Amino acid sequence: MYVGTKGYYVAELKKIGISNYEGRKVEKYNASTLANLLESKKK
Repeated sequence: MYVGTKGYYVAELKKIGISNYEGRKVEKYNASTLANLLESKKK
């Protein structure tokens, strides 16, 4: 899996325990939204 792809962000979010966001599965969001979410949750 390549860093920066949608699959990468989904896997990283699931590692830290996030599988849903705002009532939707993280797989439904686009890569840019997932990148921003990951950045906000890592801090």
